Amino acid sequence: MKKINYIKIAKKSASVQIRELKKINSVFNKNFVKAADLISNCKGKLITAGIGKSGIIAKKISSTLSSVGVPSFFLSPDYNHGDLGQIEKKDVLLVFSYSGNTAELNNLLKYANRFNIKVIGVSSKKDSILLKASDLKILIPQVSEADPTKMVPTTSTSITLLFGDCLAIALMHKKKFSKERFKVFHPGGNIGRSLMSVKDIMITGKKLPTVNFKRKISEAIKIINKKNLGLVVITKNNFIKGILTDGDARRSMKYYSSNEKVEKFMSKNPIVVNEDTLASKALSIMNGKKITSLLVYSKKNKKKLKGIVHIHSLLQHGLK
Repeated sequence: MKKINYIKIAKKSASVQIRELKKINSVFNKNFVKAADLISNCKGKLITAGIGKSGIIAKKISSTLSSVGVPSFFLSPDYNHGDLGQIEKKDVLLVFSYSGNTAELNNLLKYANRFNIKVIGVSSKKDSILLKASDLKILIPQVSEADPTKMVPTTSTSITLLFGDCLAIALMHKKKFSKERFKVFHPGGNIGRSLMSVKDIMITGKKLPTVNFKRKISEAIKIINKKNLGLVVITKNNFIKGILTDGDARRSMKYYSSNEKVEKFMSKNPIVVNEDTLASKALSIMNGKKITSLLVYSKKNKKKLKGIVHIHSLLQHGLK
């Protein structure tokens, strides 16, 4: 029995899809712009719908849009008439059907047309029922499927998904969606941790161990003990002047009077980071310098103390 070359088959399938997916550029026309504007100006929700494989694509695109700040949900193909009550006049429907003639979508389209709910139809058939019932028609190019029979939805689902992702990215630009906003929508998980900045976890306000540069070293040690961070920040007019660690302070007390000014023993060039520095970057700096804390300065002034980020806080938030 001849051995099947799975790698050769997979590469051939991939090459077909890569070639066919280039046809997506025909979709980026005036209707694509109108669809993006309609969604971005929507006062309600974006509701996606589809049957079968198109339904799976619709569900994924709804999830992607929600994750980038476009309120959206997927309406299951198994809906009953009561489920249609979830759709309001201020909403927008984004309906997927590669053939455009899926009978199960008829009730949804009739409902939308009856109550003047805007419909964006996505199909490969210009004269399909879906596009005829849509306010905005997105004509997906017909493509060759990548399987031996040329009948199994492969390339057709890929190009539909590609359209949805491109639409989501266009809307991200429209909404000026940033890493900061992405972090808000994804507070947990690896993505949230990778986007966390030091200002999200730094110690601030009354918890900060600070002392004026003219104060005695004995006073500085009391603050170190009270704040329990193993250091004190030496300040002058509320600006960073230096830093004194617990170890350095106690070693100094062996040889000098407790009445000596703290300024005499401080390190004058402490390592500082901007409050927008990624927490992962801060951890890398600590590991490289073999230190356990970093001073955080304000974006407006590098000498203005904003907070302190401690390695324990970073580890508690899952950073490694």
